[in-house]
Amino acid sequence: MTELQTNNPVPSIKRDRVPVGQKAAFGAGHLVNNLFPGALGVFSFFLLTAFGMDPIYAGILGGLPRIYDAIIDPIIGHLSDNSNSRWGRRRPFIFVGAILSGLFFIILWQLDPNDSQTYNFWYFLIFSLVFLTGNALFATPLIGLGYEMTSDYKERTRLMGFSQTIGQIAWMIVPWFWVIIADPTIFKTQAEGVHKLSVIVGIICMLLGILPALFCKEMDQTNLQNREKSNKSIFSELLGLFKSIGLISKNKSFMKLCAATFLVFNGFQMVASFSYFIIVFYMFNGDYGLAGSWPAWFSTITAILTAFLIIPIVTMISTKYGKKNAFIITTLLSIIGYGLKWWGFSPGNPWLMFIPVPLIAFGLGGLFTLMMSMTADVCDLDELENGMPRKEGTFGAIYWWMVKLGQGIALVLAGWVLEVIGFDAGKPSQSVETMTSLRLFDIFIPIITAAIAIWVMKNYSLSEDKAKEIKAQLIARRGEL
Repeated sequence: MTELQTNNPVPSIKRDRVPVGQKAAFGAGHLVNNLFPGALGVFSFFLLTAFGMDPIYAGILGGLPRIYDAIIDPIIGHLSDNSNSRWGRRRPFIFVGAILSGLFFIILWQLDPNDSQTYNFWYFLIFSLVFLTGNALFATPLIGLGYEMTSDYKERTRLMGFSQTIGQIAWMIVPWFWVIIADPTIFKTQAEGVHKLSVIVGIICMLLGILPALFCKEMDQTNLQNREKSNKSIFSELLGLFKSIGLISKNKSFMKLCAATFLVFNGFQMVASFSYFIIVFYMFNGDYGLAGSWPAWFSTITAILTAFLIIPIVTMISTKYGKKNAFIITTLLSIIGYGLKWWGFSPGNPWLMFIPVPLIAFGLGGLFTLMMSMTADVCDLDELENGMPRKEGTFGAIYWWMVKLGQGIALVLAGWVLEVIGFDAGKPSQSVETMTSLRLFDIFIPIITAAIAIWVMKNYSLSEDKAKEIKAQLIARRGEL
């Protein structure tokens, strides 16, 4: 590693402040980035009920596109890192990707329940791949854009916190898609609900998605030379991508961020559906009618508290105590929240379920706000150690690949846990032993994974002082002073 200079740290300057308008535009992109996967998760359920898709086929349609998504994200990230246009590296990708992903999201869900299952399977698979291509063109450069919008240590956290707050609006809305699509007073059939709601979601995502491309500013390109030249050869591009991934994999600080994210996010996702089952089968004895909208309210209140209470607190803690310490503090608070679920999920008083919510929300609310800010710091470290080109797009793609990998593994493991404890959602009631086991897994899985994540991060060394030293050397090396 290049030896760090310990003198002349560069203070924050005006250009490192991101105007509120740009933060809002970047946040609008994150709202889209959350709304698409949230809507996909809800709409995919109706492949079974509205379009009569066999569960095995539905599982394949859920799995195959994820594999494709994991492959194409790093490729798009690498291309945006090394592109050059009059509009910048990221913004052309974001603009085109927002339009394509919104358009093909609408087309994706125009299935006809009267068509054969085979036809609908291939229709959905093909347009899933097309949609994911458009979404990768939008989402991966968007993440890279966020890493380069400011080089200030604290402003990065404020930017990510602001964008995460706006992004949480998606999770206030998405739980109600279940209610809207299935309500016969709103739509005659579930298929009609999917058709029309997908149009609304797609148009909103197109309009919001182009805002970062129009209003956000990229890093000044004047001193960012020596990008890899395109040889118009697929082999050469792939070789450059693998080289970048190899360099990134040697970055210990980044690997710690990926590991901690994998653990915290994986632990949360494993039990995400358990809360719904506990509400229905433990608190309301399997009566979906009595459970009503309680599960939707649980998700919505969690998102509201995360957006308007937790993320601002996380940002303040980070500013005062540093990003690593903020991660440890907020993750510890989430562990306490998970423990309180044992008493909060009470059949006698459903309102008690909201008591652990603010503490639990510190988990993911702190995770993505802090980890995305720390990844931006790591991009500076990579430039110092490995030179040009800067790899924000590739870093972002690999980081979110870890998130998606964690989500996929979590879904598989969650199903295995439900199988082991004998849970069957098709039954009107569950045994006392099954519900006790489910409640214990719901608490201890995220507690254990969060505790391991804290252990992983305890020796994370990229502090504020070190980040400022790196920044000073980069400015001097580029000749920006």
